[in-house]
Amino acid sequence: MKTYTTKNAVVLVSGGLDSATTLAIATSQGYTCYALSFDYGQRHRVELEAARRVSEKIGVVEHKFIHLNLDSIGGSALTDSRINVPISGLSDEIPVTYVPARNSVFLTLALGWAEVLSAQHLFIGVNAVDYSGYPDCRPEFITAFEKMANLATKAGVEGYSFKIHTPLIHLTKAQIIQEGLHLNVDYSITISCYQPTQKGDACGVCDACRLRAEGFRALNVADPTQYVT
Repeated sequence: MKTYTTKNAVVLVSGGLDSATTLAIATSQGYTCYALSFDYGQRHRVELEAARRVSEKIGVVEHKFIHLNLDSIGGSALTDSRINVPISGLSDEIPVTYVPARNSVFLTLALGWAEVLSAQHLFIGVNAVDYSGYPDCRPEFITAFEKMANLATKAGVEGYSFKIHTPLIHLTKAQIIQEGLHLNVDYSITISCYQPTQKGDACGVCDACRLRAEGFRALNVADPTQYVT
């Protein structure tokens, strides 16, 4: 029987502001972190280099990149170039930047790697306050997935329960940034934009850029993001 290490954790790292803060929080809490990123057919793949920079800067035991083809099913402005990224601001509807089942897929693969690593902890930077209304960022989803994780795995059946940590889920963007600055997160190496340029400049007008910029403004802190506009 495997011995599970109580402080091993798989952390989802996208290269964005939220996931960088989440990794910093996990590290500060004494977890031994394994970073997991996905090349899933997204239009903004410069985020993968950002994820690499973040993991190297904060420090992880291993950083794994998994290739998926979510662009083969499309259905999102992030995986289908024929769908425009909205720039008119947030609305009450779930935006076209929602990627169908993305967090379900990502957490499932993170769960698999955690079981291989004998790690009982998974960290994900979902947020249910300053966000775009994605259904797979809600506390209800996380609770349901954690229950499923402990039903569907050998580890769970043997009594080694998994815990999904969402340290940002009830924080505003400004509070997230404030926590990250306290932990010395270098936000200049992160990318939040849905449609950055090839060299990584942010568009400044998509939902992700708006939320990020407003967070820095609320704190009266200089935004290190390089914007096109």
